[in-house]
Amino acid sequence: MMDTLSIGDMTSALTDAREITHMERVGAHSHIRGLGLDERLEIRPQCQGMVGQVAARRAAGIVVKMINEGKIAGRAVLLAGPPGSGKTAIAMGISKALGSDTPFINMAASEVFSLEMSKTEALTQALRKAIGIRIKEETEIIEGEVVEILIETPASAVGQRTGKLTLKTTEMETIYELGQKMIDNCIKEKIQAGDVVTFDKATGRIVKMGRSFSRARDYDATGAQTRFVQCPDGELQKRKEVVHVVSIHEMDVINSRAQGFLALFSGDTGEIKSEIREGINVKVGEWREEGKAEVVPGVLFIDEAHMLDIECFSFMNRALENEMSPVIIMATNRGMTRIRGTTYVSPHGIPIDLLDRMVIIKTNSYDQQDLKKILAIRSEEEDVDLEEEALEALTKIAVDSSLRYAIQLITTAGVVAKRANKAQVSVAHVRRVYSLFLDEKRSTKYLEQYQNEYMFDEPDEIDETKKVVVKDDNDGEASAGTSVEEVDLTGDGDAHSA
Repeated sequence: MMDTLSIGDMTSALTDAREITHMERVGAHSHIRGLGLDERLEIRPQCQGMVGQVAARRAAGIVVKMINEGKIAGRAVLLAGPPGSGKTAIAMGISKALGSDTPFINMAASEVFSLEMSKTEALTQALRKAIGIRIKEETEIIEGEVVEILIETPASAVGQRTGKLTLKTTEMETIYELGQKMIDNCIKEKIQAGDVVTFDKATGRIVKMGRSFSRARDYDATGAQTRFVQCPDGELQKRKEVVHVVSIHEMDVINSRAQGFLALFSGDTGEIKSEIREGINVKVGEWREEGKAEVVPGVLFIDEAHMLDIECFSFMNRALENEMSPVIIMATNRGMTRIRGTTYVSPHGIPIDLLDRMVIIKTNSYDQQDLKKILAIRSEEEDVDLEEEALEALTKIAVDSSLRYAIQLITTAGVVAKRANKAQVSVAHVRRVYSLFLDEKRSTKYLEQYQNEYMFDEPDEIDETKKVVVKDDNDGEASAGTSVEEVDLTGDGDAHSA
């Protein structure tokens, strides 16, 4: 069995790897802040970005409580429902409700087949990413208020910089000489007199706690992010218990080779030997017995679970029996379909023996009122101001076509409105983008009409029973102000059919 790194070495490497500035983007589910439930698992209407799906959200709330209490580790949950019914949104809500300390790994089933490793290795790595280890260690820190900081640079710009730092508490004051690493960290954190700081003696890491209350009057105005704290009391040097949460997979990578932690940046971990994993499991077991570590079972969310094959499902069956298994949440929009890799038909394309281990949460299609609320939330998230008539038009499109298509039109209509120097998106802008971008039904209807003009068309070999039936909504009358069938393509006022 190979020697594993110490707790301090591993946590230091992981801290360095995670100190990367990330960028917030508007995504398909960036408006989800939680499940929108209170303490008694009662639904809060239109809360935390969630709309509708009352029963499914309550069931997900029970799952979250069981995960927090550690009572569901090694079990599986299936989110089943038609496309666009909020399965991934509920999974994201579970992730937000669990908090940042509980690992939540999100992956698509097709990723298993596209990685440069075996299917079982890809699943093993995903499972171990979803198992967190809460490591406790005592470290020596220096905590105090900065009285003065002096950093001197040689005039010739050749040679090392020197620095001195004066720290104080309510009871004592001391001057420290700074090394090169500490000087670099002080410059990086922009440490100045009046800051309350914490130094980790082992790693040299500096954490700025805030500004001292005694320096609150130094400036006439301060930013909203400025935090004022009390000057520490007691000794400057203290022993403090620090808690780190890392995944077992990160520990595997760090111990897999001499400079394994560098693979955390590139993601190129390759296949990890079973001997290394066994050694990590033994070491984690020792830490648990000594009270140094605690296992935190997380969540592995697999979207489009029907894309897994029979070998993956057999592996998942075995993995769920492991004592260090996370909670596995799967989502699928399939009904009775063939299990990939076999000729057998099964509910949701998942073997019966694995379904028997799952608790199944059903999601239903949204009604018109829920669709309107979701579109309003998405327009606010994407910073697009919609007129009421435009919102009604998008709601009608969502009912007739799909919610995803209507959401796509929000941003495109916003771009058209900006080009027209309009502050709000009107029905005319919605009509414009509706004519430019086809939905699935209109595209299918177009292909049926002009299929002979496309290459490699084989209409004789198409099973007539499997043709897509497209409902023509042009026969019905649309309500005033929400009609999207009559679209002005030329801009000269003439109406043309979409």
